[in-house]
Amino acid sequence: MSSPASLVTRAVDAFYWRRLEGVVSRQLFRYAFCGGMNLALDAVWYFVIYHFLIGEGRMIDLGFVYMSAPIASLFLVFPITFFTGFWLNRNVAFRASPLGTRTQLLRYALSVAGAILLNYLCMKLFVEVVGIWPTPAKLATSLLSAAYSFLAARYFSFRGAIED
Repeated sequence: MSSPASLVTRAVDAFYWRRLEGVVSRQLFRYAFCGGMNLALDAVWYFVIYHFLIGEGRMIDLGFVYMSAPIASLFLVFPITFFTGFWLNRNVAFRASPLGTRTQLLRYALSVAGAILLNYLCMKLFVEVVGIWPTPAKLATSLLSAAYSFLAARYFSFRGAIED
């Protein structure tokens, strides 16, 4: 019987065509595919939590701060997609890293925090300093963040993972 990780890996690899081999490594393809899956999962969970759990237009009183429904939904979705992203990266994109799970998780958390900070700083720079419109600035920021996240995963969070 196959493990869930090997089933997901085989499903992802089914989309990797031989013509891609010279252009995109299998590891980079798996990383991008898993990132896309996690992004889609994030959107579904956000929709469900925002529309059905919290309710549109509500303010959430946490006792020390009021949060709008969209922001509260964002905070509830983040841990879900954080751990699914970690699982996908650890078991599909960067398999067989010699680092222990706790070390990987701590490093992954640090790299995610770095990506959040990078997104914030790039948007501030591109929009407020350089004067780029927000939508193209967000696109450029997302591309930089994706490159940073891949490099952080490969050389820090899951360092030493073999490419197969």
